Amino acid sequence: MSKAIVFDLDGTLVDSAPDLMDAHNYVMKKFGYDQKPLTDIRRLAGRGAANMILSSLKKEEKIFDQNIHKKMTEDFINYYRENISNKSQIIKGVNEFLVWGKSQKINFAICTNKMESLAKKLLKEINLIEFFDYIAGVDTFEYRKPDPRHLTNILEILDIKKEDSIMVGDSETDAETARIAKVKFILVKDGYTEKDHTSIYHDYFINDFTEMNGILSKMKFLN
Repeated sequence: MSKAIVFDLDGTLVDSAPDLMDAHNYVMKKFGYDQKPLTDIRRLAGRGAANMILSSLKKEEKIFDQNIHKKMTEDFINYYRENISNKSQIIKGVNEFLVWGKSQKINFAICTNKMESLAKKLLKEINLIEFFDYIAGVDTFEYRKPDPRHLTNILEILDIKKEDSIMVGDSETDAETARIAKVKFILVKDGYTEKDHTSIYHDYFINDFTEMNGILSKMKFLN
């Protein structure tokens, strides 16, 4: 019986916040706004370029128009695309788990609110792309997380039943997606979120991916 694990990307498999921070601060400086520390960017990193910039601008309480915001977002994405893996690091235990999972014939997929082309570029540059059977970004379908169809469409494409699937993520957006889709959800500690993990819905919780095998055994996922 085929099984699938669908992962969020930023903050779940890869600590991409340092590269996102550089892109954010490049744009903020270019347009005359204050740069932000990594601690601020980390909690916003999973929300996409436009939302990261908008949040920072709102905190500055400065007047700006939509055209400036649009241009800042475009410049962010262009800069980030060229510097996507300078400082990003694979999260502890991920490589080993993916190798083991493939040996167990588990289907792996990505469900991210990052643009599909950027997700694929990042995964390729950090040598993880070969593990994934399908990669869905924010622009792959007509909807995005937390719309459950972002997840369920992937499962339909892979021809995997919900009950034979798990979603792994680091934020309330991932949690809500899995909850509405009625797919079991594993929450990863220290994600890109302002919330404490105790206040985010989850079926299981891990500190890092060295604990995944034990959790899957507890879930009887491969039985």
